[in-house]
Amino acid sequence: MRTVTGRTDHVVIVGAGLAGLAAALHLAGTGRRVTVVERAGVPGGRAGLHVFGGYRIDTGPTVLTMPELVDEALSAVGESLAERLDLIPLHPAYQARFADGSVLDVHTDAAAMEQEVRRFAGPEEAAGYRRLRRWLAEVYRAEMHRFIDANFDSPLGLLSPELARLAVLGGFGRLGPAIGRFLADERLRRVFSFQALYAGLDPRRALAVYAVISYMDTVNGVWFPRGGMHAVPTALADAAAGAGVTFHYNAEVTELERRGDRIVALRTSDGSRIAADAFVLTPDLPVAHDLLGHRPRRRLRWSPSAVVLHAGTTRGWFNAHHTISFGTAWHGTFAEIIRDGRLMSDPSLLITRPTATDPTLAPADRELHYVLAPCPNLRTGPIDWGRIGSAYRDELLGTLERRGFTGFGAAIEAQQMVTPVDWAAQGHAAGTPFSAAHTFAQTGPFRPRNLVRGLANAVLAGSGTTPGVGVPPVLLSGKLAAQRITG
Repeated sequence: MRTVTGRTDHVVIVGAGLAGLAAALHLAGTGRRVTVVERAGVPGGRAGLHVFGGYRIDTGPTVLTMPELVDEALSAVGESLAERLDLIPLHPAYQARFADGSVLDVHTDAAAMEQEVRRFAGPEEAAGYRRLRRWLAEVYRAEMHRFIDANFDSPLGLLSPELARLAVLGGFGRLGPAIGRFLADERLRRVFSFQALYAGLDPRRALAVYAVISYMDTVNGVWFPRGGMHAVPTALADAAAGAGVTFHYNAEVTELERRGDRIVALRTSDGSRIAADAFVLTPDLPVAHDLLGHRPRRRLRWSPSAVVLHAGTTRGWFNAHHTISFGTAWHGTFAEIIRDGRLMSDPSLLITRPTATDPTLAPADRELHYVLAPCPNLRTGPIDWGRIGSAYRDELLGTLERRGFTGFGAAIEAQQMVTPVDWAAQGHAAGTPFSAAHTFAQTGPFRPRNLVRGLANAVLAGSGTTPGVGVPPVLLSGKLAAQRITG
Protein backbone atom coordinates (compact mmCIF):
# COMPACT_ATOMS: atom_id res chain seq x y z
CA MET A 1 0.00 0.00 0.00
CA ARG A 2 1.31 3.42 -0.96
CA THR A 3 1.54 5.99 1.81
CA VAL A 4 2.40 9.67 2.12
CA THR A 5 6.13 10.33 2.30
CA GLY A 6 8.23 12.21 4.82
CA ARG A 7 7.42 13.03 8.41
CA THR A 8 3.86 12.60 9.65
CA ASP A 9 4.19 13.69 13.27
CA HIS A 10 1.56 16.44 12.97
CA VAL A 11 -1.50 15.92 10.79
CA VAL A 12 -4.12 18.57 10.01
CA ILE A 13 -7.60 17.43 9.03
CA VAL A 14 -9.90 19.76 7.12
CA GLY A 15 -13.48 19.08 8.20
CA ALA A 16 -15.02 17.63 11.38
CA GLY A 17 -17.58 15.44 9.65
CA LEU A 18 -17.74 11.71 10.22
CA ALA A 19 -14.81 11.05 7.88
CA GLY A 20 -12.59 13.68 9.49
CA LEU A 21 -13.47 12.54 13.01
CA ALA A 22 -12.77 8.88 12.19
CA ALA A 23 -9.42 9.86 10.66
CA ALA A 24 -8.60 11.97 13.73
CA LEU A 25 -9.28 9.08 16.12
CA HIS A 26 -7.31 6.52 14.11
CA LEU A 27 -4.37 8.93 13.77
CA ALA A 28 -4.42 9.99 17.42
CA GLY A 29 -4.43 6.33 18.37
CA THR A 30 -1.05 5.90 16.69
CA GLY A 31 0.48 8.81 18.58
CA ARG A 32 0.19 11.51 15.91
CA ARG A 33 -0.51 15.06 16.92
CA VAL A 34 -3.79 15.92 15.21
CA THR A 35 -5.48 19.25 14.51
CA VAL A 36 -9.00 19.45 13.03
CA VAL A 37 -10.15 22.62 11.29
CA GLU A 38 -13.92 22.99 10.82
CA ARG A 39 -15.85 25.86 9.22
CA ALA A 40 -18.97 25.30 11.38
CA GLY A 41 -19.27 25.89 15.09
CA VAL A 42 -19.87 22.21 15.92
CA PRO A 43 -18.67 18.84 14.62
CA GLY A 44 -20.77 16.74 12.28
CA GLY A 45 -20.43 18.08 8.75
CA ARG A 46 -23.41 16.67 6.83
CA ALA A 47 -24.49 14.94 10.04
CA GLY A 48 -25.29 18.31 11.56
CA LEU A 49 -27.88 19.62 13.99
CA HIS A 50 -30.35 22.47 13.61
CA VAL A 51 -32.64 23.59 16.42
CA PHE A 52 -35.79 25.57 15.68
CA GLY A 53 -39.03 26.00 17.58
CA GLY A 54 -37.90 23.52 20.21
CA TYR A 55 -37.31 20.80 17.59
CA ARG A 56 -33.85 19.20 17.25
CA ILE A 57 -33.46 18.12 13.64
CA ASP A 58 -30.65 16.06 12.15
CA THR A 59 -29.59 17.78 8.95
CA GLY A 60 -28.02 14.71 7.36
CA PRO A 61 -28.37 10.94 7.61
CA THR A 62 -31.20 9.48 9.66
CA VAL A 63 -30.34 5.77 9.36
CA LEU A 64 -27.53 4.26 11.43
CA THR A 65 -26.18 0.86 10.43
CA MET A 66 -22.88 -0.91 11.21
CA PRO A 67 -22.36 0.81 14.61
CA GLU A 68 -19.34 -1.45 15.07
CA LEU A 69 -17.47 1.00 12.82
CA VAL A 70 -18.18 3.79 15.31
CA ASP A 71 -16.89 1.50 18.03
CA GLU A 72 -13.77 0.73 15.97
CA ALA A 73 -12.95 4.44 15.65
CA LEU A 74 -13.48 5.02 19.37
CA SER A 75 -11.41 1.98 20.31
CA ALA A 76 -8.44 3.50 18.48
CA VAL A 77 -8.09 5.83 21.49
CA GLY A 78 -9.09 3.30 24.11
CA GLU A 79 -12.79 4.17 24.31
CA SER A 80 -15.94 2.31 23.33
CA LEU A 81 -19.32 2.94 21.82
CA ALA A 82 -21.04 1.71 24.99
CA GLU A 83 -19.28 4.43 27.00
CA ARG A 84 -20.14 7.23 24.61
CA LEU A 85 -23.53 6.47 23.01
CA ASP A 86 -26.89 5.03 23.94
CA LEU A 87 -27.95 3.15 20.82
CA ILE A 88 -31.54 1.94 20.53
CA PRO A 89 -32.15 -0.98 18.13
CA LEU A 90 -35.14 -0.37 15.87
CA HIS A 91 -37.80 -3.10 15.65
CA PRO A 92 -38.91 -3.06 12.92
CA ALA A 93 -36.03 -1.44 11.11
CA TYR A 94 -38.52 -0.04 8.59
CA GLN A 95 -42.17 -0.26 7.77
CA ALA A 96 -42.86 -0.53 4.04
CA ARG A 97 -46.24 0.76 2.85
CA PHE A 98 -47.40 0.08 -0.70
CA ALA A 99 -49.88 1.73 -3.04
CA ASP A 100 -52.19 -1.30 -2.89
CA GLY A 101 -52.63 -0.75 0.86
CA SER A 102 -50.40 -3.64 1.96
CA VAL A 103 -47.91 -3.10 4.79
CA LEU A 104 -44.70 -4.99 5.57
CA ASP A 105 -42.66 -4.66 8.75
CA VAL A 106 -38.99 -5.12 7.83
CA HIS A 107 -37.27 -6.99 10.66
CA THR A 108 -33.55 -7.70 10.87
CA ASP A 109 -34.16 -10.77 13.02
CA ALA A 110 -34.28 -13.77 10.67
CA ALA A 111 -37.16 -15.63 12.32
CA ALA A 112 -39.31 -12.52 12.73
CA MET A 113 -38.76 -11.47 9.12
CA GLU A 114 -39.42 -14.93 7.73
CA GLN A 115 -42.72 -15.02 9.62
CA GLU A 116 -43.61 -11.54 8.36
CA VAL A 117 -42.81 -12.43 4.74
CA ARG A 118 -44.94 -15.57 5.06
CA ARG A 119 -47.86 -13.49 6.33
CA PHE A 120 -47.32 -10.88 3.64
CA ALA A 121 -46.65 -13.02 0.55
CA GLY A 122 -46.91 -16.72 1.40
CA PRO A 123 -44.60 -19.65 2.18
CA GLU A 124 -42.74 -19.71 -1.14
CA GLU A 125 -41.62 -16.13 -0.68
CA ALA A 126 -40.64 -16.89 2.93
CA ALA A 127 -38.39 -19.68 1.64
CA GLY A 128 -36.98 -17.28 -0.95
CA TYR A 129 -36.27 -14.77 1.81
CA ARG A 130 -34.26 -17.39 3.72
CA ARG A 131 -32.13 -18.04 0.64
CA LEU A 132 -31.77 -14.30 -0.04
CA ARG A 133 -30.62 -13.64 3.52
CA ARG A 134 -27.91 -16.29 3.20
CA TRP A 135 -26.81 -14.81 -0.13
CA LEU A 136 -26.67 -11.28 1.30
CA ALA A 137 -24.46 -12.51 4.14
CA GLU A 138 -22.15 -14.29 1.70
CA VAL A 139 -21.84 -11.19 -0.50
CA TYR A 140 -21.03 -9.11 2.58
CA ARG A 141 -18.33 -11.52 3.76
CA ALA A 142 -16.77 -11.70 0.29
CA GLU A 143 -16.49 -7.96 -0.25
CA MET A 144 -16.25 -6.19 3.11
CA HIS A 145 -12.54 -6.52 3.85
CA ARG A 146 -11.12 -6.66 0.31
CA PHE A 147 -13.54 -4.44 -1.62
CA ILE A 148 -15.00 -1.92 0.87
CA ASP A 149 -12.64 -1.69 3.83
CA ALA A 150 -9.54 -1.51 1.62
CA ASN A 151 -7.13 0.94 0.04
CA PHE A 152 -6.40 0.31 -3.64
CA ASP A 153 -3.26 1.38 -5.46
CA SER A 154 -4.49 -0.12 -8.75
CA PRO A 155 -7.27 -2.39 -10.07
CA LEU A 156 -4.81 -5.27 -9.62
CA GLY A 157 -5.59 -4.99 -5.92
CA LEU A 158 -8.91 -6.68 -6.69
CA LEU A 159 -7.22 -9.93 -7.61
CA SER A 160 -7.94 -12.15 -4.63
CA PRO A 161 -9.88 -15.28 -3.64
CA GLU A 162 -12.58 -12.98 -2.28
CA LEU A 163 -13.04 -11.38 -5.70
CA ALA A 164 -13.41 -14.80 -7.28
CA ARG A 165 -15.97 -15.71 -4.66
CA LEU A 166 -17.83 -12.45 -5.28
CA ALA A 167 -17.93 -13.22 -9.01
CA VAL A 168 -19.28 -16.72 -8.34
CA LEU A 169 -22.00 -15.18 -6.15
CA GLY A 170 -23.04 -12.93 -9.04
CA GLY A 171 -21.76 -9.75 -7.45
CA PHE A 172 -20.81 -8.22 -10.78
CA GLY A 173 -24.21 -8.81 -12.33
CA ARG A 174 -27.19 -6.50 -11.84
CA LEU A 175 -28.85 -6.04 -8.47
CA GLY A 176 -32.47 -6.18 -9.65
CA PRO A 177 -32.19 -9.58 -11.38
CA ALA A 178 -30.05 -10.88 -8.49
CA ILE A 179 -32.82 -10.12 -5.97
CA GLY A 180 -35.33 -11.55 -8.44
CA ARG A 181 -33.61 -14.95 -8.26
CA PHE A 182 -34.91 -15.27 -4.72
CA LEU A 183 -38.17 -13.29 -4.63
CA ALA A 184 -41.03 -13.25 -7.12
CA ASP A 185 -43.18 -10.69 -5.29
CA GLU A 186 -42.41 -7.30 -6.83
CA ARG A 187 -43.13 -5.51 -3.55
CA LEU A 188 -40.51 -7.58 -1.73
CA ARG A 189 -38.01 -6.96 -4.52
CA ARG A 190 -38.41 -3.24 -3.90
CA VAL A 191 -37.70 -3.61 -0.18
CA PHE A 192 -34.37 -5.34 -0.82
CA SER A 193 -33.18 -3.14 -3.70
CA PHE A 194 -34.38 0.45 -3.17
CA GLN A 195 -31.21 1.27 -1.21
CA ALA A 196 -29.25 1.42 -4.50
CA LEU A 197 -30.89 4.75 -5.27
CA TYR A 198 -28.88 6.41 -2.51
CA ALA A 199 -25.72 5.11 -4.15
CA GLY A 200 -26.86 7.02 -7.23
CA LEU A 201 -28.18 4.08 -9.23
CA ASP A 202 -31.33 2.55 -10.65
CA PRO A 203 -31.76 -0.68 -8.62
CA ARG A 204 -32.23 -2.65 -11.85
CA ARG A 205 -28.87 -1.51 -13.18
CA ALA A 206 -26.78 -1.27 -10.00
CA LEU A 207 -24.04 -3.83 -9.53
CA ALA A 208 -25.17 -6.68 -7.30
CA VAL A 209 -22.23 -5.91 -5.00
CA TYR A 210 -24.43 -3.11 -3.67
CA ALA A 211 -26.61 -5.77 -2.09
CA VAL A 212 -24.23 -5.08 0.78
CA ILE A 213 -26.36 -2.01 1.58
CA SER A 214 -29.42 -4.26 1.83
CA TYR A 215 -27.40 -6.51 4.13
CA MET A 216 -26.62 -3.57 6.41
CA ASP A 217 -30.26 -2.43 6.45
CA THR A 218 -32.14 -5.72 6.61
CA VAL A 219 -29.76 -8.22 8.23
CA ASN A 220 -27.11 -6.52 10.36
CA GLY A 221 -29.52 -4.14 12.08
CA VAL A 222 -30.65 -0.51 12.27
CA TRP A 223 -30.17 1.69 15.34
CA PHE A 224 -30.97 5.18 16.53
CA PRO A 225 -28.77 7.10 18.98
CA ARG A 226 -30.57 8.70 21.89
CA GLY A 227 -30.33 12.43 21.29
CA GLY A 228 -30.47 12.04 17.51
CA MET A 229 -27.96 11.17 14.81
CA HIS A 230 -25.88 14.23 15.69
CA ALA A 231 -24.98 12.40 18.91
CA VAL A 232 -22.62 10.24 16.81
CA PRO A 233 -20.24 13.01 15.66
CA THR A 234 -20.53 14.65 19.07
CA ALA A 235 -19.35 11.42 20.73
CA LEU A 236 -16.51 10.99 18.24
CA ALA A 237 -15.37 14.60 18.67
CA ASP A 238 -15.49 14.41 22.47
CA ALA A 239 -13.43 11.22 22.44
CA ALA A 240 -10.92 12.77 20.03
CA ALA A 241 -10.58 15.88 22.19
CA GLY A 242 -10.06 13.65 25.21
CA ALA A 243 -7.25 11.91 23.31
CA GLY A 244 -5.48 15.23 22.68
CA VAL A 245 -6.87 16.22 19.26
CA THR A 246 -7.10 19.99 18.85
CA PHE A 247 -10.23 21.45 17.23
CA HIS A 248 -10.52 24.84 15.52
CA TYR A 249 -14.19 25.64 14.90
CA ASN A 250 -15.67 28.54 12.91
CA ALA A 251 -12.53 28.49 10.77
CA GLU A 252 -12.97 27.99 7.03
CA VAL A 253 -9.86 26.96 5.12
CA THR A 254 -9.14 29.51 2.40
CA GLU A 255 -5.69 28.50 1.17
CA LEU A 256 -3.19 25.66 1.18
CA GLU A 257 0.48 26.71 1.13
CA ARG A 258 2.60 24.48 -1.09
CA ARG A 259 6.32 23.99 -1.33
CA GLY A 260 7.22 21.70 -4.21
CA ASP A 261 5.14 18.53 -3.95
CA ARG A 262 4.16 19.13 -0.32
CA ILE A 263 1.57 21.18 1.50
CA VAL A 264 3.30 22.94 4.36
CA ALA A 265 0.46 24.90 5.95
CA LEU A 266 -3.10 26.09 5.58
CA ARG A 267 -4.68 29.47 6.16
CA THR A 268 -8.18 30.09 7.48
CA SER A 269 -10.79 32.81 7.19
CA ASP A 270 -9.95 34.11 10.67
CA GLY A 271 -6.34 34.78 9.64
CA SER A 272 -4.77 31.73 11.26
CA ARG A 273 -1.90 29.81 9.69
CA ILE A 274 -1.46 26.18 10.74
CA ALA A 275 1.62 24.26 9.63
CA ALA A 276 1.76 20.46 9.59
CA ASP A 277 3.52 17.46 8.12
CA ALA A 278 0.51 15.85 6.41
CA PHE A 279 -3.04 16.86 5.54
CA VAL A 280 -6.38 15.06 5.24
CA LEU A 281 -9.04 16.88 3.19
CA THR A 282 -12.65 15.83 3.76
CA PRO A 283 -14.79 18.45 1.93
CA ASP A 284 -16.76 17.35 -1.13
CA LEU A 285 -14.49 16.74 -4.11
CA PRO A 286 -14.97 20.05 -5.99
CA VAL A 287 -14.21 22.02 -2.82
CA ALA A 288 -11.13 19.90 -2.13
CA HIS A 289 -9.95 20.30 -5.73
CA ASP A 290 -10.39 24.08 -5.55
CA LEU A 291 -8.24 24.19 -2.42
CA LEU A 292 -5.64 22.01 -4.11
CA GLY A 293 -5.69 24.24 -7.18
CA HIS A 294 -6.12 21.58 -9.84
CA ARG A 295 -8.81 19.98 -11.95
CA PRO A 296 -9.52 16.25 -11.81
CA ARG A 297 -8.58 14.26 -14.90
CA ARG A 298 -12.05 12.89 -15.49
CA ARG A 299 -15.61 14.09 -15.38
CA LEU A 300 -17.58 12.39 -12.62
CA ARG A 301 -21.19 11.33 -12.70
CA TRP A 302 -23.08 12.58 -9.65
CA SER A 303 -25.83 10.82 -7.73
CA PRO A 304 -29.43 12.00 -7.72
CA SER A 305 -30.26 14.53 -5.05
CA ALA A 306 -33.15 14.79 -2.60
CA VAL A 307 -35.67 17.24 -1.26
CA VAL A 308 -36.02 16.96 2.50
CA LEU A 309 -38.95 18.39 4.42
CA HIS A 310 -38.40 18.71 8.17
CA ALA A 311 -41.78 19.08 9.85
CA GLY A 312 -42.67 19.59 13.48
CA THR A 313 -46.26 18.43 13.93
CA THR A 314 -48.94 18.32 16.57
CA ARG A 315 -49.53 14.59 16.03
CA GLY A 316 -47.98 11.43 14.61
CA TRP A 317 -48.95 8.76 12.10
CA PHE A 318 -48.23 5.04 12.36
CA ASN A 319 -45.77 3.66 14.91
CA ALA A 320 -42.63 3.04 12.89
CA HIS A 321 -39.44 5.06 13.21
CA HIS A 322 -38.74 4.72 9.47
CA THR A 323 -41.49 4.36 6.88
CA ILE A 324 -40.88 3.71 3.19
CA SER A 325 -43.89 4.82 1.20
CA PHE A 326 -43.83 3.24 -2.25
CA GLY A 327 -45.85 4.66 -5.11
CA THR A 328 -47.50 2.60 -7.82
CA ALA A 329 -44.76 3.41 -10.33
CA TRP A 330 -41.30 2.02 -9.78
CA HIS A 331 -38.85 1.45 -12.62
CA GLY A 332 -39.91 4.47 -14.67
CA THR A 333 -39.37 6.84 -11.76
CA PHE A 334 -35.62 6.13 -11.75
CA ALA A 335 -35.37 7.03 -15.43
CA GLU A 336 -37.17 10.27 -14.61
CA ILE A 337 -34.65 11.49 -12.04
CA ILE A 338 -31.44 9.82 -13.26
CA ARG A 339 -31.76 10.00 -17.04
CA ASP A 340 -34.40 12.64 -17.82
CA GLY A 341 -33.73 15.14 -15.03
CA ARG A 342 -37.42 15.31 -14.08
CA LEU A 343 -39.18 15.01 -10.74
CA MET A 344 -40.64 11.61 -9.90
CA SER A 345 -44.22 11.54 -11.16
CA ASP A 346 -45.13 8.95 -8.49
CA PRO A 347 -42.41 9.24 -5.85
CA SER A 348 -41.32 6.71 -3.31
CA LEU A 349 -40.61 8.50 -0.03
CA LEU A 350 -38.64 7.85 3.15
CA ILE A 351 -40.45 9.24 6.18
CA THR A 352 -38.51 9.22 9.44
CA ARG A 353 -40.19 9.96 12.75
CA PRO A 354 -37.32 10.15 15.28
CA THR A 355 -39.67 11.09 18.12
CA ALA A 356 -41.14 7.58 17.86
CA THR A 357 -37.91 6.47 19.54
CA ASP A 358 -36.71 9.61 21.34
CA PRO A 359 -39.55 12.02 22.27
CA THR A 360 -37.06 14.55 23.69
CA LEU A 361 -36.23 15.71 20.15
CA ALA A 362 -39.48 17.71 20.06
CA PRO A 363 -41.48 19.79 22.55
CA ALA A 364 -43.93 17.94 24.75
CA ASP A 365 -46.83 16.35 22.85
CA ARG A 366 -45.23 17.13 19.50
CA GLU A 367 -43.68 14.95 16.79
CA LEU A 368 -40.78 15.46 14.39
CA HIS A 369 -40.87 14.12 10.83
CA TYR A 370 -38.24 13.99 8.10
CA VAL A 371 -39.64 13.42 4.59
CA LEU A 372 -37.09 12.58 1.91
CA ALA A 373 -38.05 12.64 -1.77
CA PRO A 374 -35.37 11.66 -4.32
CA CYS A 375 -35.01 14.18 -7.14
CA PRO A 376 -32.58 15.05 -9.97
CA ASN A 377 -29.30 16.72 -9.15
CA LEU A 378 -28.63 20.17 -10.60
CA ARG A 379 -26.53 18.82 -13.47
CA THR A 380 -29.13 16.35 -14.68
CA GLY A 381 -32.14 18.53 -13.99
CA PRO A 382 -31.49 22.28 -13.70
CA ILE A 383 -34.83 22.90 -11.96
CA ASP A 384 -35.65 26.41 -10.74
CA TRP A 385 -36.15 25.47 -7.10
CA GLY A 386 -36.63 29.07 -6.04
CA ARG A 387 -39.70 29.20 -8.26
CA ILE A 388 -41.23 25.75 -7.73
CA GLY A 389 -40.09 24.93 -4.19
CA SER A 390 -43.29 25.85 -2.36
CA ALA A 391 -45.46 24.18 -5.01
CA TYR A 392 -43.43 20.99 -4.74
CA ARG A 393 -43.77 21.05 -0.96
CA ASP A 394 -47.55 21.24 -1.39
CA GLU A 395 -47.36 18.33 -3.86
CA LEU A 396 -45.42 16.26 -1.30
CA LEU A 397 -48.00 17.05 1.37
CA GLY A 398 -50.76 15.96 -1.00
CA THR A 399 -48.94 12.69 -1.68
CA LEU A 400 -48.58 12.05 2.06
CA GLU A 401 -52.28 12.76 2.60
CA ARG A 402 -53.25 10.24 -0.07
CA ARG A 403 -50.98 7.60 1.45
CA GLY A 404 -52.44 7.56 4.92
CA PHE A 405 -50.82 10.60 6.56
CA THR A 406 -54.24 12.24 6.81
CA GLY A 407 -54.09 15.82 8.06
CA PHE A 408 -50.29 16.01 7.80
CA GLY A 409 -50.22 19.51 6.31
CA ALA A 410 -52.69 20.93 8.82
CA ALA A 411 -50.70 19.45 11.72
CA ILE A 412 -47.43 21.21 10.80
CA GLU A 413 -46.46 23.98 13.20
CA ALA A 414 -42.78 24.33 12.23
CA GLN A 415 -41.13 23.37 8.97
CA GLN A 416 -37.98 23.68 6.92
CA MET A 417 -37.42 22.40 3.38
CA VAL A 418 -34.02 21.63 1.87
CA THR A 419 -33.61 21.46 -1.93
CA PRO A 420 -30.66 20.77 -4.26
CA VAL A 421 -29.93 24.50 -4.28
CA ASP A 422 -29.39 24.38 -0.53
CA TRP A 423 -27.12 21.33 -0.84
CA ALA A 424 -25.11 23.18 -3.50
CA ALA A 425 -24.76 26.22 -1.20
CA GLN A 426 -23.18 23.89 1.38
CA GLY A 427 -20.52 22.89 -1.15
CA HIS A 428 -22.03 19.64 -2.43
CA ALA A 429 -21.29 19.00 -6.09
CA ALA A 430 -24.29 19.16 -8.45
CA GLY A 431 -26.50 19.92 -5.44
CA THR A 432 -26.51 16.35 -4.14
CA PRO A 433 -25.57 15.19 -0.63
CA PHE A 434 -24.89 11.70 -2.06
CA SER A 435 -21.73 12.69 -3.96
CA ALA A 436 -20.37 10.68 -6.91
CA ALA A 437 -22.63 7.88 -8.15
CA HIS A 438 -21.46 4.30 -7.65
CA THR A 439 -21.32 3.34 -11.30
CA PHE A 440 -18.88 0.57 -12.26
CA ALA A 441 -16.37 3.21 -13.36
CA GLN A 442 -16.69 4.93 -9.96
CA THR A 443 -16.58 1.86 -7.71
CA GLY A 444 -13.75 0.23 -5.75
CA PRO A 445 -10.34 0.92 -7.34
CA PHE A 446 -12.04 3.02 -10.04
CA ARG A 447 -13.49 5.53 -7.56
CA PRO A 448 -11.52 8.76 -7.08
CA ARG A 449 -8.47 7.72 -5.06
CA ASN A 450 -7.74 9.05 -1.62
CA LEU A 451 -4.11 9.82 -2.51
CA VAL A 452 -3.76 13.17 -4.28
CA ARG A 453 -1.92 13.14 -7.59
CA GLY A 454 1.15 15.38 -7.55
CA LEU A 455 1.28 15.81 -3.77
CA ALA A 456 3.35 13.70 -1.41
CA ASN A 457 1.54 14.45 1.85
CA ALA A 458 -2.17 14.98 1.10
CA VAL A 459 -4.99 12.44 1.47
CA LEU A 460 -8.72 12.69 0.74
CA ALA A 461 -11.56 11.29 2.86
CA GLY A 462 -15.34 11.48 2.65
CA SER A 463 -18.12 10.17 0.45
CA GLY A 464 -16.52 11.20 -2.85
CA THR A 465 -13.52 8.94 -2.43
CA THR A 466 -12.90 5.35 -1.28
CA PRO A 467 -15.13 3.51 -0.41
CA GLY A 468 -18.16 5.74 -1.01
CA VAL A 469 -21.50 7.11 0.18
CA GLY A 470 -23.28 6.40 3.47
CA VAL A 471 -22.41 6.51 7.15
CA PRO A 472 -20.46 3.19 7.23
CA PRO A 473 -18.39 3.94 4.08
CA VAL A 474 -17.64 7.48 5.25
CA LEU A 475 -16.39 6.23 8.62
CA LEU A 476 -14.24 3.73 6.74
CA SER A 477 -12.93 6.48 4.46
CA GLY A 478 -11.49 8.25 7.51
CA LYS A 479 -9.84 5.05 8.66
CA LEU A 480 -8.42 4.36 5.17
CA ALA A 481 -7.10 7.93 4.94
CA ALA A 482 -5.35 7.45 8.29
CA GLN A 483 -3.78 4.24 6.99
CA ARG A 484 -2.33 6.15 4.05
CA ILE A 485 -0.45 8.21 6.63
CA THR A 486 0.44 5.59 9.23
CA GLY A 487 1.15 2.67 6.87
